[in-house]
Amino acid sequence: MISRAFFAAIFACVLATPLGAQAPLRVAAAADLEPVLPPILARFQQATGVHAEVTYQASAMLTTEIENGAPFDLFLSADLSYPKKLIDDGLADAAGSADSTTPIIYARGTLVLWARKDSHLPPPSLDLLRSPALKRLAIANPDRAPYGRAAVAALQNLNLYDALKARLVTAENIAQAAQFADSANADAGLISLTSALTPRLSGDGTYFVVPRNLYPPIEQGAVIVSSTKQRAAVHKLLDFLLSPAVQAQFAKSGLTPVR
Repeated sequence: MISRAFFAAIFACVLATPLGAQAPLRVAAAADLEPVLPPILARFQQATGVHAEVTYQASAMLTTEIENGAPFDLFLSADLSYPKKLIDDGLADAAGSADSTTPIIYARGTLVLWARKDSHLPPPSLDLLRSPALKRLAIANPDRAPYGRAAVAALQNLNLYDALKARLVTAENIAQAAQFADSANADAGLISLTSALTPRLSGDGTYFVVPRNLYPPIEQGAVIVSSTKQRAAVHKLLDFLLSPAVQAQFAKSGLTPVR
């Protein structure tokens, strides 16, 4: 259930928009995008004059908010299943793509094992996951976050899930999983490469790229929320995200480009 405070904040934003001015685009974005989007959206506003405001949460939570009527214009998920569900329920579409019933893939994610440099454990590797010295391993909630599902799949394919299940520290989303590992609330974390490449985590720790054959591809999909009144501006943003320059920026930030 969305809180009254959420709608009050949205209403206040609407009242604060001067008459004749374009209302900001409201973007629901997966937590792995929090380190990535701010400079990109600043460039988008500079190029188009369109301001975008972003709410970062686990993809499942954002899906629930959209289902409950939250006034978002665009949903950038960390997978395809959540935006596809919204399409199937008539709450979103991918109009402008070759197939409007399939989310627009804007990037692909990478799962990494991250640990602090001052950890008592050896550097991150698959061997670290097998070490009895690893007492707490942070992952995102697999019921809500695609990166959490990828982490569980990787552990299962390594035949380590049963051994590590009691040692898992489950976070609300991938950003919180990274925070748990960085703050030593966990010895290590299975997190997104976007989190591992942030200045803080790259300074505090090191990471190991989990082999991609250990988990299903993390294809990140976008859909337009059907109730939007700013469809033209949303299309501008989608085109911008798929442009060569922004796709190159995604690559530098830990996402695999799709174009």
